[in-house]
Amino acid sequence: MNLKKGIIHTKGLKGILISAFIIFAVNGTAAAGGLFGPPQPVSKEAGGFHTGIGYGYHEDQYRKDTDHTIRQNQVYSELGYGAKIWGFYGRIGVSDLKILDAFRSTQASATTSKNDFKDDGKLFGTLGGQGFYPFNRTFGIGAFLQGSYYFQDFTDDISGTHNGALFTTELKVKNLWDVNIGIGFQATVSNDIKLYVGPYLYYFQAKISPAVNIPGLPFFAGEITIHNKTNIGGFSGIDVLLARGFHLVVEGQYSERFSVGTAVTYSY
Repeated sequence: MNLKKGIIHTKGLKGILISAFIIFAVNGTAAAGGLFGPPQPVSKEAGGFHTGIGYGYHEDQYRKDTDHTIRQNQVYSELGYGAKIWGFYGRIGVSDLKILDAFRSTQASATTSKNDFKDDGKLFGTLGGQGFYPFNRTFGIGAFLQGSYYFQDFTDDISGTHNGALFTTELKVKNLWDVNIGIGFQATVSNDIKLYVGPYLYYFQAKISPAVNIPGLPFFAGEITIHNKTNIGGFSGIDVLLARGFHLVVEGQYSERFSVGTAVTYSY
């Protein structure tokens, strides 16, 4: 009787995890430093290195006096070391940055040549660590900490008129960094597939600095600090063993907006 209840309970938990993954995967369109990844490290159980490459599309809302949407496309490489229940990793990559309506005028006296801020190809680095506790061969729980920093400033030029006078100036986004901490629940649905889901806390910060002050433009009244509008989110993903040592990870994240990312890793 107890065995039967245990089987039903296990099937129920597995169903919850699968449903949660489907919800995130269908709605999702990745965090600022890339994927969080499955709770269980991708390194071999006996211990060893792993390498990988990844892509992430990140979208979120950030607060100043009004809300602004930020979008990023990121490509990165990863090197990590770990074992069955713990792991550490580092990433290096490049990213673009787009801030919607960063140049949109709020006054009739000012006009601009474009509305959105955009810059490409800036270098960033990410460090992360994780721990994992298996309940049994099917279920487990893990925790992670991940942080990223951008080593280069994002800049974009803007031209327009203010009170009939022409101007050309620059807007700079600098000291951009973020930190994430969360927990994840994992279900192994076969020998080759793992599903995972969980909540996370997230904080992002950057300074925005104009070359000159232009009345009527959102970010042109002096240097300001922006941060994310929402500090909590959820994530869900799937880890598939492609071939010996190779894993494919696809993950969706939701905070204020949806994001998505994918990575291929190889364990040595």
